Amino acid sequence: MLKRHSWIAAVLLAACAQAPERPERVVEPRTSAASAPRGSVLLQRVMLAGHNRARGDVGVAPVAWSEPLAASARAYAETMARTGRFEHAVQPMGAGRQGENLWTGTRGAYRFDEMIGHWVAERKDFLNLPTPQFSRTGRWEDVGHYTQIVWRGTTQVGCAIAGNATDDYLVCRYAPPGNVMGQRAF
Repeated sequence: MLKRHSWIAAVLLAACAQAPERPERVVEPRTSAASAPRGSVLLQRVMLAGHNRARGDVGVAPVAWSEPLAASARAYAETMARTGRFEHAVQPMGAGRQGENLWTGTRGAYRFDEMIGHWVAERKDFLNLPTPQFSRTGRWEDVGHYTQIVWRGTTQVGCAIAGNATDDYLVCRYAPPGNVMGQRAF
């Protein structure tokens, strides 16, 4: 009996010791060694313009900037920067839930327009079908950032960035949230 328990314990320890799979880190060539421009006013201007340009391209009404959403995004960006964990926040279902887009990259290497540009570039795989069938790749994750940006029911956005010694973490929060199962983006 003791031998059986030892074997079960060994299996459980091995399972717990395996690191969870993380997305592959992509490193792109830089055109300059200088840090990208930063600042909360610039972030707000670039993010709002990028969101509304993408929304205008598909005939969806613009979103307005929300300071409460930006504060929520800032708190979570700071958490990711402090912990180094790049993952979506745990949020309650129902009222008060916020949509969320996350981005991470080498600290100071990317401009704000490049960050949102990565999300908007997902448009190439987008199909305006009900969630989650809205990706030509068959993986909703390949277009989920883009669909949140252009989601017709979303009226507000707030974004923030935080960094640690190696990485920047951008968080944008949305209200009402998008990517609702069974609904189309627009």
